[in-house]
Amino acid sequence: MLMQLILQQPQMLGPILQRTPTWVWGLLAALLWLGASQWFDRTVGLRRVVLMPVAMTGFSAYGLASAFANPAQAGTAFGAWLLTAAAAAALALWFRPEAPAGARYDSTARRFHLPGSAMPLVLIVGIFLVKYAVGVELALQPALARDGTFALQIAVLYGLFNGLIVARALRLGRLAQRPALQSA
Repeated sequence: MLMQLILQQPQMLGPILQRTPTWVWGLLAALLWLGASQWFDRTVGLRRVVLMPVAMTGFSAYGLASAFANPAQAGTAFGAWLLTAAAAAALALWFRPEAPAGARYDSTARRFHLPGSAMPLVLIVGIFLVKYAVGVELALQPALARDGTFALQIAVLYGLFNGLIVARALRLGRLAQRPALQSA
């Protein structure tokens, strides 16, 4: 319905954006900063590499739990989310098993040297937009909270984004293990 509304009655987008709670815009700004910070080459520790996938997975889980409270429906949605995330991560690793060109791991300092990339920003904003769109859809059509098909579609979207984020972290984890494997 949201897409139909935007396409057929774009003037309704203004009131929707105006009624969005202020904290949502603060969260968007923080997520944009986090994603944009990864456009540039940087050096980060393992904790920072793991933090983003954990945070975005938590955000997705919260998105599912807050949108679909029916236990049976939520269980099915969480199952679809996990299955999609695992499949997306496996496919991403299969198609691109190596860390990005230019990525290095300094085992002495225990830090990664990472090239800049826009992909984290795209994935972060994607998860945010799914959560935002679901919130708007449920405000416009509360009955969707009990629609199993809608819940599965959202779970699959979250799972896709989470799988790609996790695959990136796993590639970096492989990079960190490589020196240990070569010296053994």
